Order: sequence, then C-alpha cells, then structure tokens
Amino acid sequence: MESIHMHGIRVAESLQQTLGGFEKSLLWMSWISDPKASFFIYFPVTYFLSRKIGISVLWISVLTEWLNLTFKWLLFGERPFWWIHESGVYSEQQMPKLKQFYSSCETGPGSPSGHAMITGAAWWVMMTTLSAFIYDRTRSSMAKNAPIILYFVMLLAIGISRIFILAHFPHQVLAGIFTGVALGFLLGRYIPENIKLIHYVTTSIGLLLGALGLYWGLHYIGVNVSWTILLATKWCAKPEWIRLDTAPFSSLSRDTGALLGLGLGLSSPVYSRLQAWKMTWKLKMICIVLSVLIIEIVDHVPLSKHSSILFYVLFYLKNALVPVLVIVIIPWIVHSIFVIQHSQKQQ
Repeated sequence: MESIHMHGIRVAESLQQTLGGFEKSLLWMSWISDPKASFFIYFPVTYFLSRKIGISVLWISVLTEWLNLTFKWLLFGERPFWWIHESGVYSEQQMPKLKQFYSSCETGPGSPSGHAMITGAAWWVMMTTLSAFIYDRTRSSMAKNAPIILYFVMLLAIGISRIFILAHFPHQVLAGIFTGVALGFLLGRYIPENIKLIHYVTTSIGLLLGALGLYWGLHYIGVNVSWTILLATKWCAKPEWIRLDTAPFSSLSRDTGALLGLGLGLSSPVYSRLQAWKMTWKLKMICIVLSVLIIEIVDHVPLSKHSSILFYVLFYLKNALVPVLVIVIIPWIVHSIFVIQHSQKQQ
C-alpha cells in the first residue's frame, strides 16, 4: 500500500499546484457532496418534487452511509493529511508542500470515500428519474443521456475535490464512486413507502446494534477502532477544524435517527390527511424553500460537546426531526395557511 499512498500524495500535490486557482470551486464541490447534504438538502428538494423519489433518496442515503461506516471500520484506510507525517516515508526536508483546509480534517478512516459513495448513490436515483422525465418529454436519446453524463462528470469533480483537500487518496475515491453507483442501482429498485412504523423502528435499531456489535467485536479482538481520531487530532493544521460531527458515531446517529424520523413522518395521521391535498408548483416551491431554511437553522443549533454521549443523543434527535419537518410539519403549516387564505377569499 505504501507505493499506492505515495502515488496518491504525488497526485494531490499536482492537483494543488495546477488547480490552486479553483480552490473555492473545489471546496464547494466537497461541500455539496457532504453526506449531510443528502439528508438536509437533496431529500427535502426531491420529496416535494416527487414524494417517492424523496423517500428513496433518504432511504438510500441511510443505508449507503451505514455501509460506508462499516467498510471504513474494516478497511482501515489512511488519510493523506496524516499519512505523510506518520508513514516515515518523508524526512522533514522531503515533506511534500501540501495545504490543509477546513474540510480536510475528518476523524474517521478514509476508505472508501463517503462523499463519493453516499452522494453517488443518492444522486443515482435523482439522475435516472430526471433522465426518464426528459425522455418522456422529448423522446430524444441525446437529451436523455445529458443527466447521465452530468452525473459522472460531477462524481469525477467530487473525487478531484476530495483528493485536492487531502481528505482521500485516489484509490479511496474510486472505490467510493464505484460502490456508490452500484448501491444506487441496487437500492433504488425498492422504495419503503407503504410499510408500518414498526419496520422503520426495527430497521433503525438493527442498524444501530449491527454497527455497535461490529465496533465492540473489533475492540474485543484488540483493534483500536478509534485510531483515526488520535491521528486526525495530532496532524490537523488547526484544532478548531476537528469536528465531532465527522466522527463515525455521528454518521451512525444520523442514519438511525433519520430512519426513525422517516417512519414517524410516514406513519403520522397528518401525513395521511395531507395525501389528498394536491399542491401546486408554487406551493411546492414554498415548501422546498421553507424546508431548506428551517433545516439549516436546526443544523446550526449548537449541541453540547461536554459529553460525547450527550452530543450523539442530541445529534440523533436532530436528524430524527428533519424527516418529520419535511413530511409532516412544513406541509401542514403551508396547507393551513393555504386553507385560511382560500376561505378568506371566498368570504
């Protein structure tokens, strides 16, 4: 692996030298591919455009991020920003001149890339839906292929951005892209729309217990599963760039919380009543804007970091709230206002 890592460092060094002028664009690509975006942006946007696609995006994001977490625990992937110091390959005089960024210092293992894998899976269902929609309207194979081309170009750009900021080696990005595309294809065939709340609850508990079982199993045989947190803390350029929400257990809290929230939202009596309401495009756009804004506010509510357990509990509850906001609370608010305005006009 040492030769692969050294080649990856040369690629990162070359990218920083040649694409330094596009730093803001590459950081933006890394931001839009953050796994959190699939939960907080792509899910609410797609949900109000197509309820089934929105549910599918969230479902795929949950399962893909959970699988990404387990893969990372099993594959022990290094990250470039600490490997160049820990490997012993480079002396102080030979140390590559590489720049770290705010989003470089993730605390989990590096393989496969979560940004590429989770976004690739979530975008797959969005891309195929858009491609089918365009073909239905145009009957043009060329127009139908445009979203497919854009999809792979964007994944390539995401991969370059992750290498550029020293978050991943090239082979980790490629693994994430291929795995994400495959999971998007496989998981996109099933949409958990008409199942009971108990199934969401048991699936959420199953994912939680499965990940904890793997964690404690590795710990029992002598594997330090938290080895990456120490390295990230040691070699991150700025201590404030170390964020608890990038830790593996934050991903687990997000996945299990979001799945429970999805079940609560779809099982709500309010959701059942809202099913009969046909929203206009104007109202859909209002719901999308309100959802993204309110979720952004919720996301910026500071969580206690005095206790990691308390942080993960609050993080779990925050992510459980998001699907309920999107599926129940915001449509109910918009619907109530619409009904009041309609009754006033009639009077």
